Amino acid sequence: MIAASVTVSKRYINSLRISIGIIYLWFGALKFFHGYSPAEDLAINTINKLTFGLIPQPVNIILLAVWECAIGIALIFGKGIRTALVFLFIHMVCTFTPFLFFPSISFKYAPYGFTLVGQYIMKNIIIICAAIVIWPPKK
Repeated sequence: MIAASVTVSKRYINSLRISIGIIYLWFGALKFFHGYSPAEDLAINTINKLTFGLIPQPVNIILLAVWECAIGIALIFGKGIRTALVFLFIHMVCTFTPFLFFPSISFKYAPYGFTLVGQYIMKNIIIICAAIVIWPPKK
């Protein structure tokens, strides 16, 4: 196996980082306003399952909104990138749990025929790959 080393311009890495930050900030901000996020009910139900219902529903969506906005702001401004990406990866793992918890709303024909919700979740693979690309090198 041959290992290839590719150098990517810092400008492109910054553009990728900022674009992910904008998406996180935007989607997170929508969750502060009931009914604005198309993922609100899915997020609430998923968090309920993950926390065994210990966090009240109105609180869990606000905590998610804060979490997503914090990641977005850190990525946009380039502060605490490693920490933000760790929280992004944790968040991304959780975004795939509806496939297990709610397969009937994730798949039309499991495991390959996604519903719109399933497609919404699967697009996160792109965010994960982009986050790996922007992971800062050790100094």
